[in-house]
Amino acid sequence: MVGAGVVGLACGYALARRGLIVAVIEAERAIGQGVSSRNSEVIHAGLYYPTGSLKARLCVQGRRMMYAFLDSHGVPYAKCGKLVVATEDAEIERLEAIEKQAHINDVEGIAPLSAAQARALEPELKAVMALTSPESGLVDSHGLMLALQGEIEDRGGAVVVATPFEGAEPLPGGGFTVRAGGEEPAELTCRYLVTAPGLSAQACARHIEGFPQETIPPLHYGKGIYFVLQGARPPFQQLIYPPPIKGALGVHYRKDLGGQARFGPDLAYVDSLDYTVDPSKAADFAAYIRRFWPGLPEGALSPDYAGIRPKLHGPGEPQPDFRIDDASAHGLDGLVTLFGIESPGLTSSLAIGEEVASRLGLKEP
Repeated sequence: MVGAGVVGLACGYALARRGLIVAVIEAERAIGQGVSSRNSEVIHAGLYYPTGSLKARLCVQGRRMMYAFLDSHGVPYAKCGKLVVATEDAEIERLEAIEKQAHINDVEGIAPLSAAQARALEPELKAVMALTSPESGLVDSHGLMLALQGEIEDRGGAVVVATPFEGAEPLPGGGFTVRAGGEEPAELTCRYLVTAPGLSAQACARHIEGFPQETIPPLHYGKGIYFVLQGARPPFQQLIYPPPIKGALGVHYRKDLGGQARFGPDLAYVDSLDYTVDPSKAADFAAYIRRFWPGLPEGALSPDYAGIRPKLHGPGEPQPDFRIDDASAHGLDGLVTLFGIESPGLTSSLAIGEEVASRLGLKEP
């Protein structure tokens, strides 16, 4: 298993549950240092995703699995609910389309709210209409990853950090030889190989002997920045989402598990792993936020953090589905490669693990 972010660990957990001894190798010096540590920690209900897509199916399945896993492992979370809001009449049609898609996706509890009903729930909210999504929530993503690591290790596996993947070759009788780097380079032999290294997915695929290079999708860095609210109380208890922007869900509000109000992310395509936050963007954020929270005080936004998403589409292009490629895509038995696992990857993680196990022909435990 390559990659010890939330998706890689969830895949390792799914394989360990089926009796396999799992080794997860991770280039960084700790788990979850990439995409998994720089997101919103939102548990998505599954409202938006196209009918029949992996995102639609795995988000809903993964969210249901997620709450059960968090309960059984004592991982902190809050099923705080979400309001998707129209701040002007022109957005009502978009909310109606989201409601319809949510029902197609079998999302529970979705219901339209009038402006008065929305304000009754969140008095500082400005909206002409809203959708309520009671299954949405927040999770302690690092607590989740530690629980997944614990499950792998309890079943005899290992999560090995500071050990970058350097390449793999198929073996004549099946399986792979994997080259691992770091301070103590090593070769490992495995029956199955799963790569889920987020922003390094394409690079990893290029270092697997026999992998058809033409099937590797392009990688685009989608940067999103966040601002934190300072000097004011969090205005809302629920997640607040305007309608999605092109290519992403857009700037939203959350009160995190520590009680801090945060806004973001936006979306900008970048050419390098630049995690800086430009303070001058606070003015643009404030103008956007005041569409649904007119009471935002002047100067209350401070730079917070940034994340970079592994996008498979560039600016102006349609947003594609997750890529979970098995032998039918690349011709290498026992190999599953994951590309473009961005939102709702965290929510979908446990279901992605089950999907990977199924693609490898492994039965339910």
